[in-house]
Amino acid sequence: MATAKQKLIIVESPAKAKTIGRYLGKGYKVEASQGHVCDLPKSQLGVDPDNDFEMKYITIRGRGDILSRIRKEAKNASQVFFATDPDREGEAISWHLYHVLGVDENTPCRIEFNEVTKKAVQNAIKQPRKLDMGRIDAQQARRALDRLVGYKISPLLWAKVKKGLSAGRVQSVATRMVVDRENEINAFIPEEYWDIAADCSTASGHKSQTFRCRLATLDGKKVSVTNKKDADNICRLIDSDSFKVAEVKNKEKKKMPAPPFTTSSLQQEAGRKLSFTTSRTMQIVQQLYEGIEIAGEGIQGLVTYIRTDSVRISDEAMESVRNYIPDRFGAEYLPKEKNEYKGRKNAQDAHEAIRPTNVTRTPESIKPSLSREQFMLYRLIYNRFIASQMTAAVYQTLTADVSGKHIGLRFYGEHKTFPGFTTLYEESVDENVDSVEMNLPVLKEGQEVKIEKIDSDQHFTQPPSRYTEASLVRTLEENGIGRPSTYAPTISTIISRGYVAREKKRLFPTELGIMVTDMMNRYFSDIVDTEFTASMESKLDAVEEGKENWKQILREFYPEFEKTLQKAESEIEKIDIRDEVSDVPCDQCGAMMVYKMGKFGKFLACPNFPQCRNTKPLLTYIDANCPKCGKRLLEKVSRKNRKFYGCEGYPECDFVSWDKPVEEKCPKCGSYMVEKRNGKGETIHLCSNENCRYKSSVIRKEDENDE
Repeated sequence: MATAKQKLIIVESPAKAKTIGRYLGKGYKVEASQGHVCDLPKSQLGVDPDNDFEMKYITIRGRGDILSRIRKEAKNASQVFFATDPDREGEAISWHLYHVLGVDENTPCRIEFNEVTKKAVQNAIKQPRKLDMGRIDAQQARRALDRLVGYKISPLLWAKVKKGLSAGRVQSVATRMVVDRENEINAFIPEEYWDIAADCSTASGHKSQTFRCRLATLDGKKVSVTNKKDADNICRLIDSDSFKVAEVKNKEKKKMPAPPFTTSSLQQEAGRKLSFTTSRTMQIVQQLYEGIEIAGEGIQGLVTYIRTDSVRISDEAMESVRNYIPDRFGAEYLPKEKNEYKGRKNAQDAHEAIRPTNVTRTPESIKPSLSREQFMLYRLIYNRFIASQMTAAVYQTLTADVSGKHIGLRFYGEHKTFPGFTTLYEESVDENVDSVEMNLPVLKEGQEVKIEKIDSDQHFTQPPSRYTEASLVRTLEENGIGRPSTYAPTISTIISRGYVAREKKRLFPTELGIMVTDMMNRYFSDIVDTEFTASMESKLDAVEEGKENWKQILREFYPEFEKTLQKAESEIEKIDIRDEVSDVPCDQCGAMMVYKMGKFGKFLACPNFPQCRNTKPLLTYIDANCPKCGKRLLEKVSRKNRKFYGCEGYPECDFVSWDKPVEEKCPKCGSYMVEKRNGKGETIHLCSNENCRYKSSVIRKEDENDE
């Protein structure tokens, strides 16, 4: 008796293949393509402008064995399904596999699901469709544009500036944003201003109550104090004046929860609350999406598809979370109607927001099965989603005008009367804003007010903050540059190329980044123009929607670009960039070593290359000794570009820590302490002993606002 043929399902990653294979059982074979199997050749342009932008695709080196295995399985399969990610890149991977395997073009072979769960996968197999040529053509247009810009401008940078440089369509805009912000900071002229406040008191019944008011008016007009002389005069007026409560306004304010995460908002919030880089966030959330081995449950996809700019959630998920909230928190925490959110302009609504696949799978219940970072990110996604469908937080607000003959003071405060969604989750903010939540005084109009103390503080206006990865992602999104799948690789690229450096979470343009941006501004202004790049993104969206021909975009773009390229080649003069010389002599030839930028950051190299090929890592010591052997600790970078700390005595001493150790010892157990940031942006010291985890009091706040 002949064995029944299996159905073949092709996905991208082995982890996803393993998860889906567990769901479907013996009747199915699941193979992983491990990403793209075909692409444009690295050794040549691969896009032919003279032949209506014909694309030359070849099998990616190293994918031959994978394709051979997939071909063999496809030949023996009764049916082939392509289950790559539900986006443009996923559609393009399926399209290349479709051609490689020679699948009948009339056969519905494409399946997609928004979450890697048994129910979603089984439902998808029942509803196969044909390939979406709109998505495929949008991906081809983006690939062609990026290749034309990168492969045409990069050789020019090699020839005119420095060997090894490259330019990218979206990366060049991101670099320009960082450079422009640095220019704004350098051009900023601080302006003096004075903040004047008074501690006031009134008698309320038998009790005295104090509250703090700020200067509002002088002789009935709004006032801005810009020098010490005026500040001193106003303080004297306050001191000599008598005051009464002129007006009292009591109001109720509601604060609505934030929507569930999009890719961009997840990257921003993970950066602010967890100090994750954008690339780290995407690596971890990819694991949560593809599937984690959960004790007692097997492999489970924990979150929905992770590349999305939609805040929509499915009816099924909505019903599930609205049933869950009153059971866990009480009926008063469930709004009468579901909370609905508007996505940003031009958002693609193909996928849901990022949410947990099962609301009953709480972070704490699966914590033993997750790594520390997986748990932190899953908890962030889970709490944000649940909170998004909870009731608003309610505040009682009090605004009071306290008036004298010449001076008007104002009090404002708010007090939370019902926590609502804040019981579970509060969105962090980019600026460190002082909370005004307090116990409100009881004030009545006409009540006499006594001035207890007057403070006048000098301040200076501050320049705009440098970008963090989180705020750069937000700005890229606000300007319509890039899409959910491109934010993290864009930032990683500009850092790895040495155009932008990251220090204490802030992004700085390097000398090289400034120089290349100046050249791009002068000769390729369209490429680094935010509006031009955003309009190109809109055109790519139109291609996906079937409203525009993808080759027409290239036909309109390339002729003008080619003219600009020819002009730049003839006008740009050779720039001699000299490497920065260090104070470290080469221990092989004696020359003073120079700083170079490599894949994993800066390092030292001998200037006599290629005669002398000596290199050294750049050593960065921290103010703490190794808790294991007492030698100094070094700040290092892993192969995945992640910072960690290790002993200078390696390999004799193998101490390493992902968190930054400090000299302070835990007063409870004696273990070494590490530096951490809490959700308020405050730095604390935390015991490294997992069984202790003693926390010190707040050490400091970040010295420069996140933006």
